[in-house]
Amino acid sequence: MSALRERTLQVGEVRTPVVEAGPDEATEAVVFVHGNPGSSSDWTDLVQSAGELGRAVAFDMPGFGKAQAPGGFGFDVAAYAQFVGEALAALGIERVHLVVHDFGGPFGLMWGIMNPERWASTVLINIGVMPGYTWHTMAKRWRTPVLGELVQAWIPRWGWRRVMQKGSPRGMPPEFVDKMYDDYDRETRNTVLKLYRNTSDPGEVAGEVGPAIAQLHKPALVVWGAGDPFIGVEYAERQREFFDVKDVLILPKSGHWPFQDDPEPVRRAVVGFLGGQLGSGQAPAQANRSSEDGRSSAAAPGPSADVT
Repeated sequence: MSALRERTLQVGEVRTPVVEAGPDEATEAVVFVHGNPGSSSDWTDLVQSAGELGRAVAFDMPGFGKAQAPGGFGFDVAAYAQFVGEALAALGIERVHLVVHDFGGPFGLMWGIMNPERWASTVLINIGVMPGYTWHTMAKRWRTPVLGELVQAWIPRWGWRRVMQKGSPRGMPPEFVDKMYDDYDRETRNTVLKLYRNTSDPGEVAGEVGPAIAQLHKPALVVWGAGDPFIGVEYAERQREFFDVKDVLILPKSGHWPFQDDPEPVRRAVVGFLGGQLGSGQAPAQANRSSEDGRSSAAAPGPSADVT
């Protein structure tokens, strides 16, 4: 496994932690975009694995993890997509293979729509284009003034652990659950309220975003924990309507964070897919410059594919 590097990057007014592996000056990279709750450290293991193939990076989004949001930040999908672009510029990354999860999906996909010539491929983990989707119960609470503030006001660690473990049939690693709780500080809780209140219903947005993405025919891998209580597994196969899906990996005993509660089959699928995508469509020199209970609907491309 490649060595992991950690540093702090200045992106405009935001100082954001970065975890990175692989060649540090390559202009082609795998870019991991976290969701809510989340931070760059969610991706540590996958960044290291992807670093064996090429450059791989993850960073905290404003208001999450240790990246403080500046005054006047928009706290909507467009603002976060713009931040992704600014972070890529600061990192010197020109060609991007997105790996997105949860709200990282809207952030990354919006950036991709705005930069189709730089968007090479996508790994969708329990997220995608979701026609007809309506907000889950907790999201509805966050979107409701006063109620949302009350929900966020007091969250004991024991309550957090119970809710997170209920959302995964297999059970989440306790250390990851505690890490998420530690990341979910007062600023992050306020960020969540603003973000959800500034975001339109995903089911409605899909009617506009879906056709725009479908026209681009971007190659994709779909990974889905079937026990996700927030976004139903029925959306996994529906991504074929919008992407050139090479493979769909469904993990029956996993929840919303399959890369945490069943990491090995997810790692194999992601590395297998990316192995067939990195460097495709351009000369290698230019690229360097610039589980046992899982089931798959098709074989991932590339000789390194090994999907359970």
